[in-house]
Amino acid sequence: MSQTELATFGAGCFWCIESALNQLQGVKKAVSGYMGGQTLNPDYRQVCTGTSGHAEVVQVEFDPAQVSFEQLLQVLFFLHDPTQLNRQGNDIGTQYRSAVFYHSEQQREQALTSIKAAGPLFDAPIVTEVTAASTFYPAEDYHQGYYLQNTNQPYCQFLITPKLAKFRQTFVSLLKA
Repeated sequence: MSQTELATFGAGCFWCIESALNQLQGVKKAVSGYMGGQTLNPDYRQVCTGTSGHAEVVQVEFDPAQVSFEQLLQVLFFLHDPTQLNRQGNDIGTQYRSAVFYHSEQQREQALTSIKAAGPLFDAPIVTEVTAASTFYPAEDYHQGYYLQNTNQPYCQFLITPKLAKFRQTFVSLLKA
């Protein structure tokens, strides 16, 4: 039986990232949540104020024999704009920061290498923070699988659906059958 690893990413609103990562081969589960702040057991309201210090994140349990951490980083940089400091589009605040919360020294090194390699693909410097993982707080139940349960919601229709369509075309070889 294969060993799994954890990866934790901040990339703006967690709904899109969670949905995309759950479609990848080798991903056992991707869970929306919060990391990187000082408030114990934060809730969505606290995180949205920006005062808890947490980022909206997705924590991924994955089988590295099926999908590598480097491939997950490629997906991460495809799905959001890592050059925007503390925002993604109209979502503004430190809770929407671009981040890799690493779970090992190897992940830290791979994240830094991937950021350097991805740099020339963008018109501005990448501002993704690379920070040691801290306590992960799963988001409230209604955030888990949010996109799949709310595809008709305007935010999902106009922002997430087109992004996921491009994702599925680009990463077809990594998708679950």
